[in-house]
Amino acid sequence: MRRREFIAGTAAAAGLAAAGAGGQPAAAWSAGPVAHLLPTVSHERMRVKLSLREPAAGPLFLHLDNRRVPGRRTDTAGEFWSFDAAGLDPARTYTLSLADGAGRPLCDPWPLSTFPTPGERPRSLRVLFFTCAGGHDVSGRYLPMATRARLLDRALSFGPQALVAIGDHVYWDLRTAARVGSLEPAISHAGRFARELPVLGGPNEAVLKRAAGPQIAPLYGARCRSVPVFFLQDDHDYFENDDANERIVAFPPDPFMLAAARATQRLWYPEFLPDPARPAGLGSTRPDGLSESFGTLRYGGLLEALLYDCRRYMTLSGPHAAFLPGETEAWLARRMAEGETAHLLNIPSTPPGWSAGKWGEWYPDVERDARLTTAVQKPYWQPGWRAQHDRLLAAASAMRDRAPVFVSGDLHAIGETRIGGNGGQDLSRHPVVSVLCGPVGTADRGWPSAFRGMVPQTPAGLAVDESLPAIEENGFTLADFTPEDVTLRFFKWRREPAEAIDRLEPFRTTTLPRA
Repeated sequence: MRRREFIAGTAAAAGLAAAGAGGQPAAAWSAGPVAHLLPTVSHERMRVKLSLREPAAGPLFLHLDNRRVPGRRTDTAGEFWSFDAAGLDPARTYTLSLADGAGRPLCDPWPLSTFPTPGERPRSLRVLFFTCAGGHDVSGRYLPMATRARLLDRALSFGPQALVAIGDHVYWDLRTAARVGSLEPAISHAGRFARELPVLGGPNEAVLKRAAGPQIAPLYGARCRSVPVFFLQDDHDYFENDDANERIVAFPPDPFMLAAARATQRLWYPEFLPDPARPAGLGSTRPDGLSESFGTLRYGGLLEALLYDCRRYMTLSGPHAAFLPGETEAWLARRMAEGETAHLLNIPSTPPGWSAGKWGEWYPDVERDARLTTAVQKPYWQPGWRAQHDRLLAAASAMRDRAPVFVSGDLHAIGETRIGGNGGQDLSRHPVVSVLCGPVGTADRGWPSAFRGMVPQTPAGLAVDESLPAIEENGFTLADFTPEDVTLRFFKWRREPAEAIDRLEPFRTTTLPRA
């Protein structure tokens, strides 16, 4: 694969900074009682999730130009609302406003644009990627919320047209790892969940709001009101770490974990909108066409990004085990083979190309003496997981006219590697590029090196060109797509003064031609 790699400080990086974020400055926009607001769009539909600082006294309405869309209350008290508008014009900027039943505005209007139709051929798209943005300030284990918000503000200053947040929006583990949600500071702040009760509609609802709300609403606020967002869930979004031992095998999620993940999504961030090329019968797809676990970011004929949660449907059936249902894998393989867009991006919640030696990974490697090894058996690991991984990488490498790129999170790192060989597979003619996009919320005790003694490393059986070995830094990645190539720009920050975030520039730039 041909590639051009540049270092921050080049003309390309300077041009990125100059692009900036257009529109109304955040300080000039009045949010009123709105605590947070997160939209998503397709070429014909918009969906908005928001919360209020106090419950609404009556119904709420979202106005799109001259169209009025009734809100749907998603909690018991009336603090949380969703709005769904279908039948919209593609590639059109709408003016949105929020009002009560008497027509009184709750906040300033704001613009939001639909995406181009699948048949259109846009010339450019900029997408922001990051991971691991969760963490409650009450625990003292995560980057302070003010610092996380500063990182997000810097990322948004470059004017992305879409945002992809890859997993771990919430850290409130109840029975695994550090059990953050079961420690005294957490219980004093939020209370205890009753696992035998519903998450919404009873006492658990107040616990959920106190546990998850401060991890999401203050970070996003109304910052993304004009930036469509795509939120993918991972293990901690089910209120557990991906642990397996003699005491507990955390996944697939039990009924409480599943209910907690669904409730968090229901209240705070939008589900994935329907896509004509994504089967309506995939798991987690609801009668209204919304999908909770499998999504598509389709931007005309320029980009199709496939997002998939690798936790909800994990199976433990040995050589037949999988992270994804067979129908979901078939959808991914079909989209990689059909080639309708200039670029196709895989966005799994669990990354290929790296391992931290933990249980819920594609790989059997475990950590011993700060290195990976397969000489020691990984308890409860399933060989079918690796087999599914191999099939997905083979399908990606077979895309001869498009760069086979995976962008993932989970491992609290920034990295880039090229997989040219995978067990018995020779992928060297078209190596698979795997990117770790960078964590926003990780602090000292959250880095893999702090509790496993190692940074993520290359697993056994892979032949790679590790062009950017995994580094433990906070950061994010911007991807610029054109019909000819995709340019990845990596940003990092850790332990420097917080003011340095406001001046962050890419420390690494990689351009990948389509073929």
